[in-house]
Amino acid sequence: MHIALVSETYRPEANGVAMTLGKLVDHLARSGHTVDVITPAAREPGDEANVVTVPGLDLPGYPGVRFGLPAVRRLSSRWHHERPDVVYIATQGPLGWAAVRAARRLQLPAVSGYHTHFADYSHHYGLGFAAPLLEGYLRRFHRRTALTLAPTPVLADQLRRAGFGIVDVLPRGVDTAQFSPEHRDRGLRASWGVMPGTNVVLYVGRIAAEKNLDVAVRAFRAIQASDPHARFVFVGDGPLRESLKERHPDFIFTGTLTGDALAEHYASADMFLFPSLTDTFGNVVMEAMASGLTVVAFDSGAAAEHIRSFSNGVVAPFGDADRFVALSILMAREARLRQRFGAMAHCRVRHHAWDRVGERFAGLLAMAAERRVSTVPERPHLARAG
Repeated sequence: MHIALVSETYRPEANGVAMTLGKLVDHLARSGHTVDVITPAAREPGDEANVVTVPGLDLPGYPGVRFGLPAVRRLSSRWHHERPDVVYIATQGPLGWAAVRAARRLQLPAVSGYHTHFADYSHHYGLGFAAPLLEGYLRRFHRRTALTLAPTPVLADQLRRAGFGIVDVLPRGVDTAQFSPEHRDRGLRASWGVMPGTNVVLYVGRIAAEKNLDVAVRAFRAIQASDPHARFVFVGDGPLRESLKERHPDFIFTGTLTGDALAEHYASADMFLFPSLTDTFGNVVMEAMASGLTVVAFDSGAAAEHIRSFSNGVVAPFGDADRFVALSILMAREARLRQRFGAMAHCRVRHHAWDRVGERFAGLLAMAAERRVSTVPERPHLARAG
């Protein structure tokens, strides 16, 4: 197939959407498909896809995040002369909306991805009043595509009931060669000033208001009450990094990490806190599990899909901050239990390879290209892949 993929974010930007799209594009390219990526993000050297950079602007107050400008004429002209078999639209910003209009104008089959709860984000940036308008916009956006792909069966069902049209599941994977307990590094732990038997608590992701980080900080301070030498390591960047650093000078901030360095940070920690209530999935949860960490999270997204509480991690009821803190304290105190859960977490996700996800993605795009889109039943080996 000739596939046009449109996204406001793409690698080398460090976020779950960019990482997911990169993995999918790599699989499509290896499988012989031609992929054009249209994005305002900078091109990564050596990318196997044909990356077309379009104009964009930085998102105010959110360094490192851009949104594409409307480009209906440019996309229409490009696709008129080089007609793709199917268009995949990963984001719902101005560039995504332009892609929907251009695809409809040229009668191209379009598939959309539901990667981000933008309506939920509005509450964290003083725009809660706009949430109903955003929800209506997103509904109209996705109903104008032939099919919407969501990362979990639960979210897919929610979107169907909310009137988003035809919705199916595209799970997420994890690279268990990259993320593994084998990458634990004593030297790295020593650089954090950690003594033997001391807990290292880890968070990986954007350092931003929508990530509910106050709950993670509260949980860590409660852990520290009985383990004064415990350390909290933040991997990532975002608009709240500097203020958090000023208020908590004992925290370790590494900035954005990738590759071996990221894998070593995961494996060298002892437990992983993921307090977000706005993520549609949370790829970092699977990366932490693959690294052999016990994850403490709320019961949604990847945690709801892959964690069986008190078996391979622990989950708190959605939004119950007190329970989240209590579970964090318990996991910090019970080293043997934590280690057992971490080992079980690694076993849980080790078969969820990105290639399986890529195969399903290609199959769903092929059905759209053939204009035979309908609700596709999950294959057994992907039914719980999330």
